[in-house]
Amino acid sequence: MADTPTDQHISPDVPSIAPVQQAGDADGVLGRRHRALTLGIITVVSLVAFEASAVTTAMPVAARALDGIGLYAFAYSAFFTASLFAMVLSGEWCDRSGPLAPLFTGIAAFGAGLVTAGSAGAMWMFVAGRGVQGIGAGLVIVALYVVVGRAYPERLRPKVLASFSAAWVVPVIVGPLAAGTVTETIGWRWVFLAIPILIVPPLVVMLPALRKLPPAGGTDGTDGRGGTDGTGGTKALDGRRIVLALAVAVGAGLLQYAGQDITPLSLLPAAAGLALLVPCVLRLLPRRTFLAGRGLPAVVLLRGLAQGSFLAAETFVTLMLVTERGLTPTLAGLSLTGGGLTWALGSYTQSRARLEPHRERLVAAGMLFIALGVALAPAVLAQAVPAWTVAVAWVIGGYGMGLTISGGAVLLLKLSRPGEEGANSASLQVSDALGSIVLVGLAGVLFVAAGGASAAPGATDAAAPPRAFLAVYALATASALAGAYVATRLKPPPGATRDQGPGPRA
Repeated sequence: MADTPTDQHISPDVPSIAPVQQAGDADGVLGRRHRALTLGIITVVSLVAFEASAVTTAMPVAARALDGIGLYAFAYSAFFTASLFAMVLSGEWCDRSGPLAPLFTGIAAFGAGLVTAGSAGAMWMFVAGRGVQGIGAGLVIVALYVVVGRAYPERLRPKVLASFSAAWVVPVIVGPLAAGTVTETIGWRWVFLAIPILIVPPLVVMLPALRKLPPAGGTDGTDGRGGTDGTGGTKALDGRRIVLALAVAVGAGLLQYAGQDITPLSLLPAAAGLALLVPCVLRLLPRRTFLAGRGLPAVVLLRGLAQGSFLAAETFVTLMLVTERGLTPTLAGLSLTGGGLTWALGSYTQSRARLEPHRERLVAAGMLFIALGVALAPAVLAQAVPAWTVAVAWVIGGYGMGLTISGGAVLLLKLSRPGEEGANSASLQVSDALGSIVLVGLAGVLFVAAGGASAAPGATDAAAPPRAFLAVYALATASALAGAYVATRLKPPPGATRDQGPGPRA
């Protein structure tokens, strides 16, 4: 259960809510007690979202200017692999000493990475800057989840997490246009160099509220489970989990490297990547995650399936519309805009207090919406079907993502015991990332195996056979339906503890 406004810890087994919590809840997320923190969180998420949407526009220009097209893909993979490691480090750090230090360190690293990339004189330096950005982003996202878990009463968390999604709406719509304008007028470097200037105000706004957060674990020197941790209220960093996270990041990087050049030699880094990734992931995620164990393991698995299935389908939308239906890249990209808007709407829906008793059902419904949207998209392969059908499909799928992603985060915090929000939030983010890697990678393999390589730039025949796209969307639909099944296992079994933390068997 959440920390109360008086920094007390309520036992996870106590179902009632103390009167002091009710008084704190009455303030609302924008009430006097929480306003500064909420506005600071929204601003930070908005800046990260703007950078994520803007960098895609500026990246091709930057790579050409730095004569680094050959390292283009690594500018993305460096960000991802670094953030994957930082997520677990942030979780351990938050559980040891609270979210303040990792949050501010992450924001500083994110800003430093932006400056490094924006001032790079060579592509390798640009890639290094992207890696530093990834470290910052990984530290920040997990720390923000912990802030939500410790600073807000339980019934306010859905609203705060809904604001995470809402904070992405404007940047996703405005970011590419603004970045394109800046790139064409004053240069690509300012897409990176301008954002660090904007980081300082939300830090100043958030700092007083963050300093009032309760310490990690129990406030009386306990470990949050009723026993002492031997450190006066702070746990030691789990070096084993950090090493496992580093191995997972390296393994994921090797798999991405192998996937960029499908040749017999690429099997070597792929095999090495799998050898690192698989056993370490099994030890890093909660026990029985890949068996969809009831409660926390199912929540973590569900997020990976949702994120991976939606991203695998989205990756091929513009290619399908451009090559099969003759749309311009701009029009093809606009077909995805509605999904961003309904994502925020779905997140808002799950935040309604009267729907709290039905949260697990909302998440299951979200997975079905995702499956429906993904399954509907390839209907445009038939020329008789209007091309705008994809836009409708993404409106449906985006709404499902809003219900599922935010709803899953709320359930994770609800199932986490005090002092373990960081490790569990890190597991959730790792699952998101791994789901994306695995399902997008499999989609790419299926696409090429079904003859989709003919759609690559420079190919003689610009259009891939429809079966290549159908293979991708069949995989994404099946994954979403599997997620709908996992959603039936979100409630822990009667008598179980809230947390079924990481262990050697997932």
